[in-house]
Amino acid sequence: MIVAPSILSADFSKLGQEVIDIDRSGADWIHIDVMDGLFVPNITIGPLVIEAIRSKTTKPFDVHLMIVNPEKYIDQFATAGSDIITVHYESTVHLHRVIHQIKDTGRKAGVSINPSTPVIMLDEILPYLDLVLIMSVNPGFGGQKFIESSISKIKKLKEMIVSANLQTLIEVDGGVSDKNIRLLKDAGCDVVVAGNYIFKSNDYESAIRKLKI
Repeated sequence: MIVAPSILSADFSKLGQEVIDIDRSGADWIHIDVMDGLFVPNITIGPLVIEAIRSKTTKPFDVHLMIVNPEKYIDQFATAGSDIITVHYESTVHLHRVIHQIKDTGRKAGVSINPSTPVIMLDEILPYLDLVLIMSVNPGFGGQKFIESSISKIKKLKEMIVSANLQTLIEVDGGVSDKNIRLLKDAGCDVVVAGNYIFKSNDYESAIRKLKI
C-alpha cells in the first residue's frame, strides 16, 4: 500500500517543515490538493507553492487538480515539480486531450471521479491512465466522513483494470484511517491519501505505519 499524506491538512505556517517531517516519517508520495473555488467550494494552493516545497523532498508529488479547465495549467504544474497530475473527469469536456497533454510533459496522468460519478464512465479512457483517484468524500474540504459505497466502486474499477490487463493504480482519497484501510486494500486499492488522520495525530510516523500494517 502506497501512503500519500495530503498536505491540505498540514500546518501551512510551516509547510516546508511539514513536508520534511512526513517524508522522514515514511510517506511514499506527497499528495497536493489544488482547489480553485469554482470546481470545489474552497481555494488552496498553486504552482508557486509546489515549486517552493519541491526541494524539501525527493518523494513523488501527487498533484490533484480540483479545478475547471485544467488544460490551461498543466504545463505550469509540470514545471513546478509535479510527478503525477490528476484531473477530474467532471472538470473538462476534452479529457482524452488533457491526459495526453499531461503525458507530453513526461508526467504520469490520472483521472479522479466524484462520489456521484460511476466508474463505467472511465471505460474508454482507462487504457491511457497511470492512476484513477476515487473520491470517497465530496471534494473541497478535509476531515469528511468516508462514503461507504466507495468500496463497491473500487471493486468494480479493479475488475475493469484486470479485465483489460492494465497496470493502472487505484487511489482513494477521503476519510481514510486505520479503521477502513483493510477494506480498501481488499477491494483493490493501491494508494491511499490520508490528511487529517496523519496530520492531526501526535506522531506522523506511527500513523503512517498503522496504515501500512
